[in-house]
Amino acid sequence: MITLIVLSFFLSAMTVLLLVRRTHRHARGYADDLPQRFHRGDVPRLGGVGIFIGLAAGWLFAGCLRGDPFNLAWSGQDCALTLACLLPAVVCGIAEDVTQRVRIGLRLVFTLSSAGLFCYLFGLSIIRTDIGLVDGFLSAWPVLGLLFAVFAIGGLPHAFNLIDGYNGLAGTVALLTCLAISHVALQVGDRQLAAMVLCLAGATAGFLAFNYPRGKIFAGDGGAYVWGMVIAVAAVALVQRHAQVSPWYPILLLVYPVCETLFSIYRKVARGQSPGTADALHFHQLVFRRIVRPVLLDDDDLQLLRRNNKTAPYLWMFSALSLVPAVLLWRHTWALVVCSALFALIYVGAYLMIVRFKVPGWLRF
Repeated sequence: MITLIVLSFFLSAMTVLLLVRRTHRHARGYADDLPQRFHRGDVPRLGGVGIFIGLAAGWLFAGCLRGDPFNLAWSGQDCALTLACLLPAVVCGIAEDVTQRVRIGLRLVFTLSSAGLFCYLFGLSIIRTDIGLVDGFLSAWPVLGLLFAVFAIGGLPHAFNLIDGYNGLAGTVALLTCLAISHVALQVGDRQLAAMVLCLAGATAGFLAFNYPRGKIFAGDGGAYVWGMVIAVAAVALVQRHAQVSPWYPILLLVYPVCETLFSIYRKVARGQSPGTADALHFHQLVFRRIVRPVLLDDDDLQLLRRNNKTAPYLWMFSALSLVPAVLLWRHTWALVVCSALFALIYVGAYLMIVRFKVPGWLRF
């Protein structure tokens, strides 16, 4: 599978390099006063194009080779069909990156449409939770499992979009999540799912080569939608195919972006705002403003870039609080449930601590 990773990395990196060199004029159209803007200069938001091209190249190469040399049992037709299901969400995300005029409601419709295609064409559904009462309802009304799967697959892209705010943040979280899923997939002998997410990992690494630490390009909505959609599909399929994988494994694995999304919705509704309203009160934005120490340099642009780059490592370590136990405990439902609840409590506690200016000095650097 190393060949697939290298191919995805190379084509993603080459595409991103071309975009970095050719799209600066387009990047001038991004407003300077957006609440989520924490950089200087004209930076294109089309990294998702490179990620998608690298991913597509890896998938099609794996599926179209004769003799199945990678032992994936994944035909070229299935690879092409998977990409076709992904297209509505990705095209919509890229359209928003280019025009900045696609409303959040319409973007949600497109991601849910892609999710519906995946569930219909590949038979994806949430069939168990390892909680007796809930599983009884899912057995009695299978349509509930289908609806939950569509909601989960269509919602995760927006969760990744919410945590995409600083150089290397969402990309590294997506990369680590892909590696975690591939590890468990290989443990249960599912090379197809492992290859699926490893191609995404390779494409993401190609993007990160230009995104961190230099911040030459951003993933944009298109990149976030590729990450969220593919990871969600792989997670649902992994649990559905293999009974030994706890359904709470992907929940703990993705609890950071999920908590960020749910808490953001709660925060905005409590303030009388629409959940789709952009603000600067996300967890990573508070870390940037109230934990990361200012960098004293004569060049203001370089000072902001250095401070931006110091933000992501805080969130990498924070997300590791869920990624590490998820990989270690992927078979054990109740341990995963406890860890998920603990992470949610830690998230809320950390958020309140930052808001109330009670961050210990040793956490700041």
